[in-house]
Amino acid sequence: MAWLRSALYMAFLIITVIPYAFACLLWSPAPLHWRYKLTMGWPRMAIWGARFFCGIRWRVKGAENLPDGPAVLLSKHQSAWETLFFPAHMPREVCFVYKKELHKVPFFGWGLALLRMIPIDRAKGRDAFEQVIKLGQLRMNEGRWPLLFPEGTRVAPGKTARFKAGGAILASRTGAVVIPIAHNAGECWRRNAFIKRPGLITVSIGPAIASQGLSPDELNAKVQAWIEGEMRQLNPERYASERSA
Repeated sequence: MAWLRSALYMAFLIITVIPYAFACLLWSPAPLHWRYKLTMGWPRMAIWGARFFCGIRWRVKGAENLPDGPAVLLSKHQSAWETLFFPAHMPREVCFVYKKELHKVPFFGWGLALLRMIPIDRAKGRDAFEQVIKLGQLRMNEGRWPLLFPEGTRVAPGKTARFKAGGAILASRTGAVVIPIAHNAGECWRRNAFIKRPGLITVSIGPAIASQGLSPDELNAKVQAWIEGEMRQLNPERYASERSA
């Protein structure tokens, strides 16, 4: 049954993304705000489809911690689900930091390229991060929130990868607060897994962490401590071995 529901959901995504990509090209002359709003219709549809076809429900905890001003969002990364959820359901436009090569991906990459987020040209080496700082500040000046995954890649439930300091450096250099975000999307939607499992995903938004007066490493450590501490609240069974050690 789970296989059939997952297959129907995959077909739903494929059937809808192609015409939506062409629609994105049609409204590309529109102002950025409208391009973003219209383009986010597909991620919203994908999140809805995950619930309808696969029984993946969601809730947000700590939404009151989101500020009415500049912020850098740093999130746990377990699945593709959150990459659809954040731009579709955050109260402000979010800007992912991603490799520029994604623009070449048919359909999905076309829509992404039209949203003026924060692509990294890895061919520029060290200069690439200066590009992130410059574009990150610009996007915040536009009222948008840069969103980064400090672990850099999707990590299985119960696991932790090294938190890279890029997001903390961006916050420190721009003076923005950091909003740490934990979630357990990997319980329903595993990395590279075709089968999607029904369940309730909790997206937990932590209190703002001021960047002033902290080095990027200190800020990064605070972010990691909150996110990993919250993960142990969301799914304590995943960390039972720590308690018995």
